[in-house]
Amino acid sequence: MEIIYHPWPWYVSGPLIAFVMFILIMVGKRFGMSSNLRTLCTMCGAGKHADFFRFDWKSQRWNLVVVAGTIIGGYIGANLLSHESAVAIDPSTIKELQTLGFESAGMAYLPSELFGNTVFSDLKSLALLIIGGLLVGFGARYAGGCTSGHAISGLSNLQLPSLIAVIGFFIGGLFMVHVLFPLIF
Repeated sequence: MEIIYHPWPWYVSGPLIAFVMFILIMVGKRFGMSSNLRTLCTMCGAGKHADFFRFDWKSQRWNLVVVAGTIIGGYIGANLLSHESAVAIDPSTIKELQTLGFESAGMAYLPSELFGNTVFSDLKSLALLIIGGLLVGFGARYAGGCTSGHAISGLSNLQLPSLIAVIGFFIGGLFMVHVLFPLIF
């Protein structure tokens, strides 16, 4: 007998995220994934070269457990709790993505045209990933955190800078999808 797994509904996963955030607020911790990169760089000795990395990284060890949990949870979710890798998206969206050259649209979570091994042999795709990575890294540093940190932790702490950052993320995302993305592809 095959067991079919479905994504958790919002009314289960949402309160679980809220519960975790409540616990973090009660113990005086802030959640954010991009801060883990700073911690990892500091652990590897980056503090010898830049003041930004000179801080007590041991106070952030708890957040590295979040990274480990994210990796382990992602593996379990993808390999043990998923019965297929197809994405449930609207057929009109699939058709539109396929006209842009994404033949794998609707068949996988990560389009092979962007995330397959062929990206290393295609100069345009490689350049897009490198530039995109630099912009995301710069943006996360400039905004004082990443999207998950601002949207989940910052908003739950009622921080105005996080609200402004989240609004900026949404505007930037809409601009990318509706203006830049069609120009690039």
